[in-house]
Amino acid sequence: MQTFLGLDYPTLWYLVVGALFSGYVILDGFDFGAGAWHLFFKKEESRRIALNAIGPVWDGNEVWLVIGGGALFAGFPVLYASLFSAMYIPFMLFLLFIIFRAVSIEFRSKETMKWWRKSWDIAYSTSSIVLSILLGIVLGNVLQGIAIGDNFEYQGGALFEFLNPYALMVGITTLALFMVHGAIYLLLKTEGRLFVKLIFLLKKGMIFFMVSFGITTLYTLIYIPHLSDTFSQNPVMFGVPLLAFLSIANIPRLAKKKKYKEAFLFSSVTMSFLLIIVAIELYPVLLLSTIDPAYNIDIYNAAASEKSLSIMLTIAAIGTPLVIGYTIFVYRTFRGKVKLDETSY
Repeated sequence: MQTFLGLDYPTLWYLVVGALFSGYVILDGFDFGAGAWHLFFKKEESRRIALNAIGPVWDGNEVWLVIGGGALFAGFPVLYASLFSAMYIPFMLFLLFIIFRAVSIEFRSKETMKWWRKSWDIAYSTSSIVLSILLGIVLGNVLQGIAIGDNFEYQGGALFEFLNPYALMVGITTLALFMVHGAIYLLLKTEGRLFVKLIFLLKKGMIFFMVSFGITTLYTLIYIPHLSDTFSQNPVMFGVPLLAFLSIANIPRLAKKKKYKEAFLFSSVTMSFLLIIVAIELYPVLLLSTIDPAYNIDIYNAAASEKSLSIMLTIAAIGTPLVIGYTIFVYRTFRGKVKLDETSY
């Protein structure tokens, strides 16, 4: 098997896909978080400011999802097929709500009637909340395993089997983390009364996250023991969850000091560390089978051919810096506090 920098191609592509989804979660995470807070803002001006804080970037952030999904399909087609078969309903709901959310953002400002704007506000906030929870539900199912059988086919029977307690806990925790991330981003983009209100909401959001994260972590350690096997066998790996916990603890400390740029950085780092923990817990498995470990989908039996991976790694090496550069350019262009004008949402 061919290697590069001591890593085989499936492992390299595993890292590429993980990095792309990390970028998506960080960028679209604050979008969803900002939307989840939207109905907490009572004044029309506050809602417009909050909406325009993400206005220039929300659609660009979703590009990372498209790239990540494409990379998953190209690199691990077996996983793509099995996961989408098992999670068909949540993925279709995700598609529906992400379309509805985009329509809400674009349609809200087209009419001035109160009922019109309020209706789209509800649709926008509800969509953001549901999308956050759905992402967590998919992750929760991946972590605990799915009924994958012979030929990597999904063998589950119940229509809403994906709505199990653990997946819902991960979904709620994901929503809580996004709300913290989104509140910090809005603090960077607002001022005045809305800024003061967001300080209060951020405190509530951090409590919500700490409680939900604590419960989910405890449940994982007690009832999903296979997720801690790698760390138990390699004590040096405990450095990663330790860094994650320190990163989480740093968010309220920095927020209290009103260092919101640094707090936003650490909320982003927290998301990355949590996904790294997931990657370490699962590697080299991509999808655990609850029927028989022999049916596990891993990076080797799910990967495309070595030649395909080699070509795609070359494309990724060229394209990734371009995507990162474009993202940096957009955020630098629209940096600073939101100012409403006639072109605003």
